[in-house]
Amino acid sequence: MDVVDAHCHIISEDPAAYPKAPIGGKQSEWAAARPVTAEGMISRMDETGIAQSVLVQATTNYGYDNSYVLDSCRSRPERFVAVGTVDPLRPDAAANLKAAVGADGLAGVRLFTSGSTVPTQGEWFVAPETFPFWEQAGELQLPVCLQMRLGPATGQLVELLERFPGVKVLLDHIGYPDIAASPARAGAEVAELAAHPGLHLKLTHRNLERLRDAGEQAGDFLGPVVEAFGARRIAWGSNCPAAEQSLPELLALAREVLAGLPERDRQEIFAGTARRLYPSLGDHES
Repeated sequence: MDVVDAHCHIISEDPAAYPKAPIGGKQSEWAAARPVTAEGMISRMDETGIAQSVLVQATTNYGYDNSYVLDSCRSRPERFVAVGTVDPLRPDAAANLKAAVGADGLAGVRLFTSGSTVPTQGEWFVAPETFPFWEQAGELQLPVCLQMRLGPATGQLVELLERFPGVKVLLDHIGYPDIAASPARAGAEVAELAAHPGLHLKLTHRNLERLRDAGEQAGDFLGPVVEAFGARRIAWGSNCPAAEQSLPELLALAREVLAGLPERDRQEIFAGTARRLYPSLGDHES
């Protein structure tokens, strides 16, 4: 089966060429403890049987400097595309975004709304200052990965989706729904968001581990979510090496949890959705 990893991170071994500049001034634990270079990621992909990957900017290492993911993609365009980070609050955010994309530029961007890489407090991602950024993302048809937690911020997410219906938003880790507390309630909460056609879901180990632990009740979450969104709006990402497991283990986890879905749905989740969101990945060739 064709597999695209829609979410992984790389760290260079050359800090002189790619200096650290973490947003918020704090480097994440995984970036220091188990960094993986672009070459190392390709080795892991080959070991796992993953054709291509989306390199997501390690903001806790490089901040807004997307040089390493871009250089890695330019050197191995047949294996990688880059998702970088820009500051949407800057007055020139729209111009910066437009300049960052292109034939060998960013294929997408990612915004944080919680955690150590948040530039400001509150749900700033829907502040009026960000509107030019969102308008430009819509014009460019550029997917925006949004790292946020569902709950109090869900209202802001809905406001964003209603204000900019043409923007493709990819909700990282599905917004961390509380599957452990109640798979059915979490599934209903997420499924309700499917009414917004621009919203896509990124399924990672942070969800899959809880679904595995839920056992037979995992279907109470997966059933309504897949039915509401359709597999064509769900993409799998490993989160390697932020996740502690190896890449083969992360893919095995996803295959185990999703084994009950029809093959067509699994094909979409493991590759089809990512290839539509990031057309520069190209079509899969057997």
